[in-house]
Formats: sequence, C-alpha cells, structure tokens
Amino acid sequence: MLNCSDHLAKSLKRAGTLELFGLESAPMQITESQKKYLRGLGHQLKPVVTVADAGLSESVLKEFNSTIDHHELIKVRIRSGDHATRDATIKELCETAKTQLVARIGNVALIYRRNDEKPKIPLPIGK
Repeated sequence: MLNCSDHLAKSLKRAGTLELFGLESAPMQITESQKKYLRGLGHQLKPVVTVADAGLSESVLKEFNSTIDHHELIKVRIRSGDHATRDATIKELCETAKTQLVARIGNVALIYRRNDEKPKIPLPIGK
C-alpha cells in the first residue's frame, strides 16, 4: 500500500527532482501505529548484526546496509557497557544508513528501512 507521500516521493525520484528539494537524504518518517505494527513483526526476529566495542566500522556498515536492504526490518545487538555510548552508536547507525529506529530494549535495537525497489513489508496507513 502506498500513501500519498510515498507516491509523491517516487514520482519526484523518477523525475530527478527529489535532490533539488533536499528530500533524498531524509529518512522516511513512520507513525506510531506503524511502529507498533513493526514491533509486532520484530518480536520473533533474532539479532543479525552485532556492533562490538570497537563501534561502527566500514565493514559493519556495509554488512548492515546489505542486510537491511534485503530484510527491511532487522535487530541489531550493540555490545557496549555504557548507556550513552550505546545510544550514540544507535543514533549514528540510523543517521548514517538513513533508517528508522522502531524500538530499543537493552542492547538490542529494532531498525527499519523500506526498500524502494522491492518493498517486502506493507505498512498500514498510519495516523
């Protein structure tokens, strides 16, 4: 299901005008009801990417991007004892990869990014 903003973004992207408005770099915003739906889907998932104490490296980002392109919704385990470092790592990961943080419980973050070419998870129309 496409909502109006998805349809507009696809039209602008095809026309090559999305970059003119600075919209290409902004991640898709999801509503609270869509987050609730994604949390339900993510409940059964196991973490597939682990970020160790060394933090985000180029290889971790490459693996993360290929995994989220394929699955759209993944869990990431952050191995850090410090709350501030863990939160900063999650924030940096979401900003760098242009993803949405759906939920975070302890050391595990549930992260979503829609694959524009082959969407797998139909999001409900949110309020």
